[in-house]
Amino acid sequence: MRSSRQQTIIAPMHAYYPWIKLIHVSMVTLTACFFVIRFFWMIKYPALLQQTWVKKLPPVIDTTLLASGITMAVLSHQYPLQQPWLTAKVTVLIAYIILGMVALKWGSTLRIRIIAGIFACASVGYIISAALTRNPFPINLLFS
Repeated sequence: MRSSRQQTIIAPMHAYYPWIKLIHVSMVTLTACFFVIRFFWMIKYPALLQQTWVKKLPPVIDTTLLASGITMAVLSHQYPLQQPWLTAKVTVLIAYIILGMVALKWGSTLRIRIIAGIFACASVGYIISAALTRNPFPINLLFS
């Protein structure tokens, strides 16, 4: 059981949940769109990826995204390994990060980078679907 001091600290935070969720959804949109832009630039205009702002913006967006996601999980008491959809979402998030790195930096050939980029985009689609349906198998909902 929480002490009254903990309740006075945590209770007001629930009032901010809609704003935190708005920030989280906005950062998901920004990170996905900016990944697609960088992926296109990697294919057509690789020099654009060397601009300072292009290198510095993704960590800011992704840190805000991660912080808002953790805050929402804490406020809603939903944690990976406790909620199957959230476990799946975090697992695919790790895959997305690796695929994104292969697509934008680590891929040794353009073909490998394109394949990794396509799978990274698909993983973002899965993450969004799992979040919206709160189901680790959101594709099943299409056929039921």
